[in-house]
Amino acid sequence: MSPLLLAAAGGAVFAAGVWVLLALRFARPRLAELLTDPPPSPPPRTSTSGSDGWTARLGAAGAPALSALGLPTARTGTRLAVCERDVAGYLAEKTTTGLLGVVVPPLLGAVLLLGGINTASLYGLTVWALFAAVAWFAPDLSLRDAAAKRRTAMRHTVAVFADLVVIALAGGAGVTGALHDAAQSSTSPAMTRIRTALRAAAVRREPPWQALRALGERYDVAEFAELAASLQLAGADGARVRASLAAKSKSLRAQHLAALDADAQSATERMSLPVVLLFAGFLLLIGFPALSLILTSL
Repeated sequence: MSPLLLAAAGGAVFAAGVWVLLALRFARPRLAELLTDPPPSPPPRTSTSGSDGWTARLGAAGAPALSALGLPTARTGTRLAVCERDVAGYLAEKTTTGLLGVVVPPLLGAVLLLGGINTASLYGLTVWALFAAVAWFAPDLSLRDAAAKRRTAMRHTVAVFADLVVIALAGGAGVTGALHDAAQSSTSPAMTRIRTALRAAAVRREPPWQALRALGERYDVAEFAELAASLQLAGADGARVRASLAAKSKSLRAQHLAALDADAQSATERMSLPVVLLFAGFLLLIGFPALSLILTSL
């Protein structure tokens, strides 16, 4: 590929990106959007700081196009709900990173070409494709890690919450009072979610286990459903509730310790990998002269 064709391709890609952004910015809403009933009130904005960055502001015009393509997927939507991020911010961030992955490599190649370095080759196109793929999936990978951390924090909080409820029941409190006292013991984000869910259930005159089950479905944490099942099966008898929750808290604590042990074992394995590679390189360095001598003497 000649330098002129490379520069022309880079300019065409950049012009196409600018045209798409302008077309989406001044596009009219679809008929289906106009016919849908408006929401009774605007939903509260619960997005985190990750969705208000420069990538979200820059790619806000491309969010409708990605939404028309069926994004985000169901799994990504669940992760957005776990991280309490809005869909528009995610789509805008994905638009920005995708455009950067398409536009930046040709511009960089043009700059290198002006400096006398020709990057118009198969390797250059491969690097361009890899960079574009990484930039496109970067928001998904970041969202997956954030959702995994949020779920881990929720699981740890559920185990602590169950222990605190058992302690409050042993002190003579009722079921509702024990749940309330346990939820008031911390100001962490996970415990705040539990406290808010229990307060909302009390206002709506719903049983607390229903609120905990709904919280587990929202964050995709099975421990909430297990705790809610223990509360529901225990009924209103204080002794049975205490025994059931004590068994459940012990089970959750064992799961928590098993997860921590698995993470520790995984970290140990990752630490041993560089040592193994270093030892393999050392053996290769020692054995290569002898192997080369044997092969050349045949």
